[in-house]
Amino acid sequence: MNSIKEYFQTDWASMTLHDWLGLGITIVVFIVMIAIYSYIFHPANKKRLEAMRNIPFDEDRVNTEDKK
Repeated sequence: MNSIKEYFQTDWASMTLHDWLGLGITIVVFIVMIAIYSYIFHPANKKRLEAMRNIPFDEDRVNTEDKK
C-alpha cells in the first residue's frame, strides 16, 4: 500500500506555470465534457437532436446540386 501512495504523491510546491495551466485545462475540459454528455443523453433533448441527425448529408446534397 505504501508504494501506491508514493506513486500517486504530488509535490504541489514544485509545479511550474505550465503544470498548473495543464491541470486547469484538464479540469475545464472534464467539466465541459460532463455538461455536453448530460445535454446529449438527456431524454428531453432527443427529438431536437434527432431532427438534426442528417444535416451533414443534406449539406453535401445541396452543394452537389449547386455545382450541376
